[in-house]
Amino acid sequence: MAKVTNAFDTYTATSDREQLSDIIYNISPMSTPFMSSIGKTNVRNVQFDWQTEALPSPSGTGQLEGFELSRAASTATVREINYCQISSRDATVTNTQDASDAAGKKSEMAHQLAIMAKALKRDMETALCSKVAKNAGAAATVRQTGGFETWTETNVSRGTNGAGAGNGAAPTDGTARAFSETILKAVQQLCFANGGEPSMLVVGPHVKGVVSGFSGRTSVTQTVDANTVEASVAIYAGDFGELKVVPSNFSRARSALFVDPNYAKTCFLRDFDTIDIATIGDAITKMLVVEFGLEVSNEKAHGIAADLSTS
Repeated sequence: MAKVTNAFDTYTATSDREQLSDIIYNISPMSTPFMSSIGKTNVRNVQFDWQTEALPSPSGTGQLEGFELSRAASTATVREINYCQISSRDATVTNTQDASDAAGKKSEMAHQLAIMAKALKRDMETALCSKVAKNAGAAATVRQTGGFETWTETNVSRGTNGAGAGNGAAPTDGTARAFSETILKAVQQLCFANGGEPSMLVVGPHVKGVVSGFSGRTSVTQTVDANTVEASVAIYAGDFGELKVVPSNFSRARSALFVDPNYAKTCFLRDFDTIDIATIGDAITKMLVVEFGLEVSNEKAHGIAADLSTS
């Protein structure tokens, strides 16, 4: 079909207004299930300590009539130590840009700080769930808090050659193997045997799909509306309690973390703070900073299935 003769079109026009949406689309993962579920407390030093203890082993043996008491030795508590690490993000915006009318933003600096705050929260989640060992630091060495995987040593299932000493030391990764219901049940049973009652299972995306395909699911009949297929497991009810199955983008994909939120805390030496950085030209710089560490109040309350296949 021919074009109308001399029709003025958009290709020729030079003054058409642009159409820029006021909505800014951001789909980066932002959920931090581990940090959002555990407790929060304040500490007063870069090194913070806590104590654990355990009851004596149970005994069903009785005593002789008229027995003479044999005095039992007392057991001291165990003192645990971790460190606060410093994490920060910053944003720099020219004064001209901050004064400009940017689509979808009242203030460029405010917008950038909001982004950096979310990024900082993701950094914290990654550190808290990690296998990075605690480190007291030095003048030229970054201080590091020991992540969740460095504390869990009792209720564990690892692949071949996998090992972990606990107490904030980095575990050794073993040979990856497929996650299975057998592994899950074994860790749950270990937790129960040692007094633990984890209520949350933090897993990577692939392992979350594996859990949803466990054989126990095949015997379940669930009525959903005609246009919905229910193929996900949100709660795993095992012999030793229920686990809320939570996918995470920031815990290690090769580890399934069995967590009792009552026995873990994020410890803040310095809570989130915004600091104005000295101006050296026609631009503004602001820094977000936080100083925090992880307390695993008693590692026997938790568990881990490590060395899992991620695809």
